[in-house]
Amino acid sequence: MALVDTDLTRDLVQARIQGRQSDTAGAVFKGLLVACLVVVLAALVALLISVAPAGLEVFSVRGVSDFVLRPFSVRPEKAGVFQGIVGTVTCALLVAVVAFPMGVAAAVYLEEYAHDNWFTRIVNLVIRNLAGVPAIVYGLLGFALFVDGPFTGFTGGTTLLSTGLTLSILVLPIVVITSAEAIRAVPSALREGGYGVGATRWEVTRTLVLPNAMGGMLTGTILGLARALGEAAPLFFMGAKTSIFSGGEWGDLRGDFTALPMIISDWATRPATKWNGNTQAAILVTLVLVLGINTVGIVLRNHFDKKR
Repeated sequence: MALVDTDLTRDLVQARIQGRQSDTAGAVFKGLLVACLVVVLAALVALLISVAPAGLEVFSVRGVSDFVLRPFSVRPEKAGVFQGIVGTVTCALLVAVVAFPMGVAAAVYLEEYAHDNWFTRIVNLVIRNLAGVPAIVYGLLGFALFVDGPFTGFTGGTTLLSTGLTLSILVLPIVVITSAEAIRAVPSALREGGYGVGATRWEVTRTLVLPNAMGGMLTGTILGLARALGEAAPLFFMGAKTSIFSGGEWGDLRGDFTALPMIISDWATRPATKWNGNTQAAILVTLVLVLGINTVGIVLRNHFDKKR
């Protein structure tokens, strides 16, 4: 005698496939997800509505190239954000070069090589806690290490190099967590198949695990870059400039610098009658820049997903 009524089981499966049986819990959960998406999009639309009119007016009067390619100035009609763009893009490149390989290497070790013991569990717990630490704490850490600490001789003090390394530490926990989750999501059958044909652990990791996890790893890097580029708190400790200075050229890692979040926070404190339009225009430039960097990451992620 069968333990399960096969006819009943068949009818239940068929009803679920054809959608005749309602899933109340699933519908509620889906509704909550849609509601969260609507809230996020509403916040973005509200931001665009609040900054777009004044920012677009500045672009129409001065021209996009004039505003984007001009350096600092005490006159709002002459002030530009070129030095801020240089600093922000350079920091993004430093974060990608430093945080991505270190985060991936840490995730590979924790997921593929380290044993599941009390030490690795503590390390994972610490990494997850570090992902929620406020950015100002990382700013203090970066100041203690790179500006007025043991690595001052290498970084040069208050420089772009110090800022990039500090922001790399800030996003490193995010990259480690998302990379570890991406590696964990790779089916175990792939590893078993590799070991079955005589491949070593490194060969399995390099040829099977990493290519299949690369999309998730890039997603983590995108999230980390988005957070790093929008943080202003660490910039105060790194000595980012808020007034006219010489420098801010491509490739200058040890000179004076600024970044778009610093420019926005400074212009927002100036008289609104003169600087309000410039502040909104700088916000739009920041949004476009972050969107462009994220787009590059998404394209790379989709490329690896298709290749997989």
